[in-house]
Amino acid sequence: MAKKEEVRYTGTGRRKSSVARVVLTPGTGVITVNGRPFEEYVTNPLSRLDVLQPLVATESQGTFDVSADVIGGGITGQAGAIRHGISRALLIANPEYRKILKPLGFLSRDPRAKERKKYGLKKARRAPQFSKR
Repeated sequence: MAKKEEVRYTGTGRRKSSVARVVLTPGTGVITVNGRPFEEYVTNPLSRLDVLQPLVATESQGTFDVSADVIGGGITGQAGAIRHGISRALLIANPEYRKILKPLGFLSRDPRAKERKKYGLKKARRAPQFSKR
């Protein structure tokens, strides 16, 4: 007897130097990040809200289990990457969500990243201290 095929919606999200591979499966709303519970991994309340925004906006908070594998960057960048990945996966699950997610800006990648350091400077734009004497 053939095994029943499981429904999975995948999305890749990026933010700064973080990359998140997100898998949505129909379930009860359990969120895991890198194999750990969501509340344990993302401790900052604002970052938690950031991750949950696409699910709240589409009113699908208790209908999908979210599993995310994130690499690179810090917690805030990773939270933004997970949000982007969840938004893209929701779009695959239901294309009607585009009308909700697009105006909120959840489908576009945030292009801001750290500027590279230039030679002759201490940081990207910070010049050495100037002294007349």
